[in-house]
Formats: sequence, structure tokens, C-alpha cells
Amino acid sequence: MNKFKYYFILFITTITLFSCSKDDVAAEITPTRDYAVQYATDLKDIEDYLKNYYITVVDHAGFQDDQDVTFTKIVAGGTQPSIYSYLNSVTFPKLLSRNVKLHDITYKLYYLVLREGIGASPSNVDEVHTTYRGDYLENKTVDGISNLSTTKFEEWKFEPQRANLSGYIRGWKEIFPQFKTGNNNSNSDGTVSHKDFGAGVMFIPSGLAYYSAGKASIPAYSSLIFSFKLYAMRRLDHEFKVVNGVPVSDPDGVMSFQEDLDGDGYVWTKEELPAGAINPDDSDGDGIPNYLDTDDDGDGVSTRTEITNPFTGLIYSFYEIPLCLSGNQIYLDSACKP
Repeated sequence: MNKFKYYFILFITTITLFSCSKDDVAAEITPTRDYAVQYATDLKDIEDYLKNYYITVVDHAGFQDDQDVTFTKIVAGGTQPSIYSYLNSVTFPKLLSRNVKLHDITYKLYYLVLREGIGASPSNVDEVHTTYRGDYLENKTVDGISNLSTTKFEEWKFEPQRANLSGYIRGWKEIFPQFKTGNNNSNSDGTVSHKDFGAGVMFIPSGLAYYSAGKASIPAYSSLIFSFKLYAMRRLDHEFKVVNGVPVSDPDGVMSFQEDLDGDGYVWTKEELPAGAINPDDSDGDGIPNYLDTDDDGDGVSTRTEITNPFTGLIYSFYEIPLCLSGNQIYLDSACKP
């Protein structure tokens, strides 16, 4: 099967993977609205929420509730600082934004940094270990009065979720790489304490979430609010082959984050880029980004073959991070030398 078919299967598989819940079911698809029109509505609602709510953050290092955050509406005459008041603050918390070009428009994706973290930042195709709460934002008009409210649709609070970002919504892929992991310590009672991890909140317009499809209890065209903690991560190697019509992992020996050729912390598929954009992380220009391409340079020889020492079974690293082959698995190993 050629690489295009490989890629098509992966793409179809990826867009069905994201699930904040193990028992989500597909929501009824509603007629698609114009992206720009819907985004204007989403942005207004998100900014109104940011300007009319304040946060309370728990600072409890080493305990499960550390960096828990609650949101409360500012009552008339209230003096609490709004979330929006932290825009571009030089201290934490700070409200920042990313511009995301998609659907022929530029989204402003707001995110609140409660704590940056002290470890490494994941790429958008790594596995993150995270706890989170997800709410959708609603703007209902009653008697001519607009009222913003949120509804919780899921919470993953105790054991961290292990999430391969390549299969999650665009908002997650954009924001998690802006944070860093923390330190994890095992306790005598079998529990794990997490300290100095990254923690924040992302405010995702519907065009970077589920848009017209919705998801289980999430209505169509819902903007989403995720408060989250980034405890740890795992680097992944995403290449695969098809065996009897089934995609099977077939890593090329270069971890996916190392195939970020322009060094911006992100690697994207063609569908995730603006129309007509050239993918900077696709060496041979075949439409398959290097992190999914088993033959990065298009010379007919697999990347895995090109970087494997046939005498030792070790894999050479082009990126100064040694990689070792053991059976069918690829490992990072500082002691591994070709």
C-alpha cells in the first residue's frame, strides 16, 4: 500500500480518536455554519466571560488539589480582578493568546497560565499525562438579557489521563506545548505526589474543538473551557505500516518531536495547515510530514534502514539524542551509542 493510503488511514483514524471520556457517543450533526460568522460569536462570548469572571486558585504544593481553579461571576459593584485583567501580565497568573490560522480565518486562542512548570514541554504529537475539567460555554438570552453560563461535561481528577495529542482536538494540540511538566515523587503509601507542574486554563472557540458535530453531551458550536495540570509526558514515534488492512506501529527510529524541522514545537498534517501552505516539516514534499513518513527524504530507502547500524542493531540519531532499538521498540537512552 502506498504512502498516501497509509496517510489517509491515519488521518481517518486520528480524527475519531479524541475522547475525553471512555463512553462518548457521536452527537447528531447539525447543518454547518460559516466558520467566520461562528467564530465572531465564539470570540465575543469568550471575551465576555473573561471580563466578567474571576478565579480562585489553590496553592497547596504536593497535594492533589494544588492549582485547582474555580470561576466565579463578578457581581455588580464587585472589585475582584477579572480573568481578562491578567492579559499579558508579567507575573502569574497571566492571560496569553495564540493566533491559529485555520478555515481561512485566524483564531485567537486564549489560555491562562497559572504556573508554567519546570520540566520539558511536549510537542503537539507527544503523550501528555494530565488531569483536567471540561466545561462548555453557553450564551442564553432570556427576556432580552444575555446570560453566559458554563456546564461541566467531564472531569478527570485523580489518576492522570494519558493522552496522545495527535488524536485530540486542535485546542489541546496548540496549548499543551506552551506548558512544561513537573516533578513526581512516589510515596510510601503507593500514591504519587506531583510538584511544580504546569497548570492552566484554555478557552477554545468551537472551530478549534468539535464545531457542528458536538460530542456526546457537548452541544454543537460550543466553545470549551478546560482547566488542566500537566504532570508528565512521553515522547512518541508515530510511523506505521498496514498489515491486512490494519495500521500497525512501525516507528522509523526518530521520535516525532525530533522531526519538527523548523523547531517551533509543532508538527502538522496537510489538513491541519492553512490552505496552500507549505509544510516546513515535510522534507520531501510528498504531503506526508516527516513524523508520519517512513521515508523522510523520498529516496526509496526507509529512514529506519538509513539510520540503523546493521552490525549492532543500534539506531543513529541525527538529533544528538541517542536512540536504541530493542526488538520492535525504540527507546531514548543516554548510554546508547552507535
